This record gives sequence, C-alpha cells and structure tokens, in this order.
Amino acid sequence: MREVFIVGIGMTKFGVHADKSTADLGREAVQLALAEAGMEAKDLDVAFYANTVQGAIEGQYGMKGQHALRSIGVQGMPLFNVENACAGSSSALNLAFAQVAGGFADVALAVGSEKLHTPDREKRLAAFGQPEDVAQVSAFVEKYSELVNDIRPPPDVVIDPKMRSIFMDAYSVLARLHMKKFGTTWEQIAAVSAKNHHHSTMNPLAQYQKDMSTEEVLTARVISWPLTLPMCAPVSDGGAAAIVCSKDVLNRFDPKKAIRILASVVKGGMDRAVDDLEHSCCRRAANAAFDQAGIERSDISVAEVHDASSYAEIAQVEMVGLCDFGEAGPLVEQGVFSLGGRIPTNVSGGLESKGHPVAATGIGQIYELVQHLRGDAGARQVDGAKYAVASTSGGFMGVEDGATAVTILGKA
Repeated sequence: MREVFIVGIGMTKFGVHADKSTADLGREAVQLALAEAGMEAKDLDVAFYANTVQGAIEGQYGMKGQHALRSIGVQGMPLFNVENACAGSSSALNLAFAQVAGGFADVALAVGSEKLHTPDREKRLAAFGQPEDVAQVSAFVEKYSELVNDIRPPPDVVIDPKMRSIFMDAYSVLARLHMKKFGTTWEQIAAVSAKNHHHSTMNPLAQYQKDMSTEEVLTARVISWPLTLPMCAPVSDGGAAAIVCSKDVLNRFDPKKAIRILASVVKGGMDRAVDDLEHSCCRRAANAAFDQAGIERSDISVAEVHDASSYAEIAQVEMVGLCDFGEAGPLVEQGVFSLGGRIPTNVSGGLESKGHPVAATGIGQIYELVQHLRGDAGARQVDGAKYAVASTSGGFMGVEDGATAVTILGKA
C-alpha cells in the first residue's frame, strides 16, 4: 500500500444549527478542509459523503452528497454516498484511505454531515425509531436484563420515566453487566462524564462547554440507571471533512500540516456470546488496526473513543486495548485518561459534551486528533503527541455494534 496523509481537515461547531441544512453543514466542513489544504475542489479525484438521517428529517434520501457539494465545485469525479450509522464518516475516511493507498486516486475527500434537530417530533421519531433497529435493541434488553436484576440503583435514586430511551436502556444493561463482572462502580462511570465535560470547556467547537463534577453528574436526572443525563450524548448538528493524499503528491501541500494515516480498519459485528469480549467488533477492528500500523498500544499518546454514553468509553478503551478488561473504571478515577494523564482520552469533550451528529462524529474525532499531532490544540494540547487512535461505532445488532472503525494516526 502507498502511504496516505491527511493534508486538510475541517469541522463545524457541533450543536444546534437551526438556520442550516444538512447540506449547508457538509459544505462548510468541506470548504474548511479545502482551504486548509490550499486546494480547489476540482483537484479532488474521488469523494465519499456520509449521512444517516437526512432522508427521514429533510426528505432527501438519494444522491445526498451530489446535491450538497456540487455548488462548491465537487463535481465530475466519482462521488459515493455512505451510510453506516454513527460510523458513517469514519467509514467514508476508510474508503478514501483505501482508494489512495491502493493507487486508484491521489487525492480523496471524506465528509460526514448530519442535522438531527427538528421541531417536527414525528420526523425525529422516524429517524431514530427504525423498526429493525428498535427490534434488535429491545430484544437485547429483554434477554439480558434478567442477568443484572441484582445490580440495582441506590434506594434514593429517582428514575424519570419520561426520560427513558430504549437505546440508553441497552447501554444500561451493558454497563450493569460490566459492573457485575468487573466491579465497576457508578461513581467511576460518572467520573468519565465529569472528565469529558471538563475537557470540553477548552474546546470552542464543542456543543457544551460547562464543567461538571462527578457529584453533579451523579445527581442529575436519570435516563436509564446507571446513566444520568450528562452521561449520554446529546442530539447534535454538525459536519466534518478530511482530505487525504498519497505520498507521491504530498509536495503539492504544506508538509508541516501532513498527518499520516497509519491504519484504517472497519469491522462488522457478529453473533457472539455477550461476555466474549475478545471477539467483539471493536476488539477485532483494533487488533487489525494495530497490526496494520506496526505500533504498540503503549505508543499511543491520545485517543478519541465512541462515548455515546460514559459507560461506552470504559468499554471502548478496554476493547481497543488501552488497558486490560476491567481496569478502565479504576484508571479513570486515577486520572489516567484525563488531560495530563498517561493516555488522555476524549480531550475534545467526547460525544457526551462535544456532541454527536451521528455520521459526522467519526471525522470529528479525527479532527481532534490531528490538532494534537500538529501541536495546534491550544489549552487542551497533549504534550508531545506522536501517535493517536480513534474508535467509532455504529448501530446495534445482537449484543454489540453493527460496525466499528478504528483509525491510527502518526506524525508525518
């Protein structure tokens, strides 16, 4: 394979963009990436555009990328539309990487864009209430809830049924399975959320920038115990885009901005026992990615993982292999995953606080890691960052994610 480099990257602020469409957010991110790369859209060889819910919310189901990007000059070259749930843009990046690494293109664009906010409740229900998705999650909750009936909230905890989400119910069951097997505590799960909310105060592109203590997280409204509201990713709008090129044409761009993609791997979920973590989607993707990159887990300087709930960060850092199974809870309390710790994780604020615009989330993680590897992350900079890893998961089938993408980056 040819060496592949990120030479331009752009991200909108994540949050509520009432006056912008999905296409507007995608265009904004692409224009930021093009400007950073110092190039024009006509110089792209291929493009990949990721989106998940535009059809349900805005009514545009087909050719989303073409409609979004032609007006800014992305035309003539092949443009592929990608749908892979929350792993959408990281999957688009994987496809762009493959085109360049395989010699089929020299310069490729990957973009994810999502607008989830809508005043129309029926449209939002249509976007998140897809029957097969709900059926899979409901079947999981029904089957495995009985295994964790003995992992109960403290007697003074009040659960608000109006806050209930079937998807957070699934995270709740997974969290309680982890608590039962490894002794992970509610306070440790809350500490993840407090850490990420603190990190987000240093990120001007984050949806939320409010510091929260562990105690404030614990006493917030309960969505599905042990998950309180600050432990759960919000509804978000946003776009993110990356431009990658081969080493053969790297001299067209500013070499000081180039960040090498050492590995890009996407794995699908599979039928497995709920406690067979070694064969989990994320674990298999991470193992393949580190083999591809040729580095060790101990080389990683900074990580971004898919914390759609704060429990998910605990699960993902373990499955990626940044620590052993069962270790993440105590390590987060010790500050290992905080800025200044051994492996700062979700320094952007994570999905919980930076925001989670579904198909834009993956490249949003890559945007954050590129800033650290370039030394451009400002107050949240991880000193001496040399290697970085991102894991992004999408969907839910059986007992796990439908897909997980793991990307490893290194200084050029």
